[in-house]
Amino acid sequence: MSVQPKKHLGQHFLTDLNIAQNIAGALTGQGYKDILEVGPGMGVLTQYLLQTDHVIHAIEVDDESIDYLQDNFPQLKSNLVFGDFLKCDLASQFPSPLAIIGNFPYNISSQILFKTIENRERIPELVGMFQKEVAERICEPPGSKAYGILSVLTQSFYETEYLFNVNRFVFNPPPKVASAVLRLKRKENIKLDCDERLYFQVVKTAFQQRRKTLRNSLKTFSLPANLKEDTIFGQRPEQLGVSDFVRITNLIAHDAFSA
Repeated sequence: MSVQPKKHLGQHFLTDLNIAQNIAGALTGQGYKDILEVGPGMGVLTQYLLQTDHVIHAIEVDDESIDYLQDNFPQLKSNLVFGDFLKCDLASQFPSPLAIIGNFPYNISSQILFKTIENRERIPELVGMFQKEVAERICEPPGSKAYGILSVLTQSFYETEYLFNVNRFVFNPPPKVASAVLRLKRKENIKLDCDERLYFQVVKTAFQQRRKTLRNSLKTFSLPANLKEDTIFGQRPEQLGVSDFVRITNLIAHDAFSA
């Protein structure tokens, strides 16, 4: 019995066992006992994860894959969850710290990343397969066109490591794009020195009009003339790092408080 890849689920099953072993081995195992695999499919990563000393959980939205995993990996037992990771309440379902790993469907990989960031207090590490272009964007430093919302928000809370590329022909079916594996390791201090909700709004708003200077792209925050005179507002968002966006957030928050 095998599972037929489903286009509507964005399934591309990895067939190269060496690569699967390298992905599973990229987890450091530091700061957690539990590992959650997102979208295990036919268990190409699962088989190597089960060889570790960690408690392995898996969440899968495809019922055919669930049947296959139950038949071939009875070790998972009750740790195999039929459900959608994006809709999963991690706080109640996984009360202990856990790592996230998976060959992520490319159509939802950014959403998986945002959910990880939202749950950063309980996710110290992530290892995942992404579309190469997205992986590069996540790890990109300031100063390039690839640097954007994903870069800033991820790098605000995690150290990003671009590990290796993956040829598209080691998948069934081959995707139309190249792939890459990256690792995120949570920073020791994940509390930003600003209003974090406002920080997210500032970053997202700034990059929605990335060709404009912040003086223009952040108009919705009703910046007063004296604040816009600060040289930082004359720059474009891709020129700024995490600390710069923290400073901007505090300037906006201070102005709003003083008004």
